[in-house]
Amino acid sequence: MTVPEPAATRRGGRWIDEWDPEDEEFWRAKGERIARRNLLFSIVSEHIGFSIWTLWSVLVLFMGPEYGIDAAGKFFLVSMATLVGAVVRVPYTFAVARFGGRNWTVVSASLLLLPTAAAFAVMEPGTSYTTFMLVAILTGVGGGNFASSMTNINSFFPLRKKGWALGLNAGGGNIGVPVIQLVGLLVIATAGEGEPRVLLAVYTPLIVLAACLAWRHMDNLAPVTNDTGAARESVRDGHTWIMSFLYVGTFGSFIGYSFAFGLVLQNQFDRTPLQAASITFIGPLLGSLIRPVGGYWADRYGGAKITLYTFAGMAAATGVVIAASSAESLPVFLVGFIGLFVLSGLGNGSTYKMIPGIYRAKALAKGLTGEEAAAWGRRLSGAAIGLIGAVGALGGLGINLAFRQSFLSTGSGTGAFASFLVFYAACFAVTWAVYLRRQDRPAGGAGGAVGGDGRTAEPAAYAGV
Repeated sequence: MTVPEPAATRRGGRWIDEWDPEDEEFWRAKGERIARRNLLFSIVSEHIGFSIWTLWSVLVLFMGPEYGIDAAGKFFLVSMATLVGAVVRVPYTFAVARFGGRNWTVVSASLLLLPTAAAFAVMEPGTSYTTFMLVAILTGVGGGNFASSMTNINSFFPLRKKGWALGLNAGGGNIGVPVIQLVGLLVIATAGEGEPRVLLAVYTPLIVLAACLAWRHMDNLAPVTNDTGAARESVRDGHTWIMSFLYVGTFGSFIGYSFAFGLVLQNQFDRTPLQAASITFIGPLLGSLIRPVGGYWADRYGGAKITLYTFAGMAAATGVVIAASSAESLPVFLVGFIGLFVLSGLGNGSTYKMIPGIYRAKALAKGLTGEEAAAWGRRLSGAAIGLIGAVGALGGLGINLAFRQSFLSTGSGTGAFASFLVFYAACFAVTWAVYLRRQDRPAGGAGGAVGGDGRTAEPAAYAGV
């Protein structure tokens, strides 16, 4: 099977009319090259999207006493950006099929100019808190880029490559968080704490460049269409909500800590903006770089196993952070907190690998085989990815609101970390009970391979998850 080179068609853009990545001959002949090219420029656009989404995690470091906003107010400010970024992931997921992956990447990248220009206009003392809140809300559009990018790249790669491809796509995007924090550090160190507009001036041409590169080098897949039936089916499927819960623990932690790290250092350990900025980028950077490793390990050893070990490690790291907070030990605190970033990055990669694996297993349980099973799995996992990504991102909102309440109540983040420890223990238990515990239970549950006796064998149905 071959596919023509992407070219302008009657639809007026770069469309590919036939796409079958599960066909190994097609994949070797042409599919892999096209998929890798789209992956590269998807990463570029998603990277800038993440930077703009987390823009206010950096801008709050520029907001000294002259702005008149306390720690709780700053946590609430970044929480709103997290909330909107989570909500818009749902429509962004469906936009890929409606407009084409390449076309929507251009549009979604261009939309990042709006919050950047608005922040440039208002970023000065004397601006009302309400105005800052409205501008922070606008940056949420950057959070939507992740959902559309992941949905698009999920369609380009075969199941055997999805863990690596989705991990690389998401990891390259996630690096947008530490990069903008590092650029913010350079601005503070050179131009000073009173020049936030320099940061915004740096990112404006980068947004334009990302949109132009997507327009020039990416493709639309004609076979990818919105399937409202698949969307309804994924909403009704228990695994969609189980994986959403687990993704709250991994990605919700990553994005929530990315927004909050600098504020915690400033308010709990009395770091100056320059001191905080010199540290905050380290955790998100390591967490982003290791996300593809989580996907690769999930491809090799199974996503459920890697996810289970990840939550065990996150619980242990949280215990270290609680002990360090109580002892007021900044070095130990940093070791534990950065460990949380690294482990959340691993878990991000492994959980996303689990999603297509789960729905492929359900297809096999329904008696489907070959390309029919692969197509059914792609259909359901594509619909589920947006919802899971949106719910997972809400974990970032929960983390920042927990920190806000903890600092309001006690002046410390220790109480928030205690609640996170309990949550990671729950995620560990759910992962083990649903995807790893060996049991037989009546058919008709959340899913599984149904045997001749009418019972569901677990975890056999999810052996590759």
